[in-house]
Amino acid sequence: MPVVVVTDSGARLPDELRRQWAIREVPLHILLDGADLRDGVDDIPHDIHDYGHATTTAATPAELADVYRDALADSGGDGVVAVHLSAALSGTFKAAQVAAAEFGSAVRVIDSKSAAMNTGFVALAAARAAAGGADLDTVANAAAAAVSRNHGFIVVHQLDNLRRSGRIGGAGAWLGTKLSLKPLLRIDDGKLVLAQRVRTASKATATMIDRVCEVVDGRQASIAVHHVANPDGARDVVTALGKRLPGCGSPIVTELGPVLALHVGAGALGVCVDVAGDVDPPASM
Repeated sequence: MPVVVVTDSGARLPDELRRQWAIREVPLHILLDGADLRDGVDDIPHDIHDYGHATTTAATPAELADVYRDALADSGGDGVVAVHLSAALSGTFKAAQVAAAEFGSAVRVIDSKSAAMNTGFVALAAARAAAGGADLDTVANAAAAAVSRNHGFIVVHQLDNLRRSGRIGGAGAWLGTKLSLKPLLRIDDGKLVLAQRVRTASKATATMIDRVCEVVDGRQASIAVHHVANPDGARDVVTALGKRLPGCGSPIVTELGPVLALHVGAGALGVCVDVAGDVDPPASM
């Protein structure tokens, strides 16, 4: 039986891709007015990003262990590769390590060192290897190689969500300013950091598109565009990338999802890039 790949709802994998590649998903959580809501399972207000008192929580070790157990059984003992949100952004990775300890070396946990479809691209790389009949070590190596190929950028329109989230690393002091800024953020070794401060949303988005094109640099790449309540903005980004990167094909376009939206707020636009051949795959785990 093939190795089974597991991820969490923070990967923002479209349902059709999850079904196509048989990827299992564990929901992350939102706590709202005493209710524990599971991302992708329970009804969550569409404007949850505007609820200043809502908070996010990781998947629990018990939830993860249940999914790993079923996945391991379905693999016929061949193993499970679990790809999760960056350990620097969510407690899910640490919870996954606790859960995986029950199964020894049969469950390999990979820190995607990213979020959204950057995590999804890592899970897809593992799932493609598994579908090709690769063994557990090879599937885990495919996931680890994909981590280093990923680049993520996001333009944030509202600073309040970032202030509350505490997820911005190394440059948080400037969040206290009253200046009208539209920060361009990037993922750096699993952390969300400031890439550039820009005065207007349009200039920030244009700068993000420039950064994406610099990263791709004429190579093949898979691209995803995310948004928070900003479908028009996402379409504009897709159009611009299509003109400048015609060889990359059509991007995946999805909402950023309620858990991640709580941290970046309405209007946010993000681009995730998986660059083919960015690095050589590691020889071993």
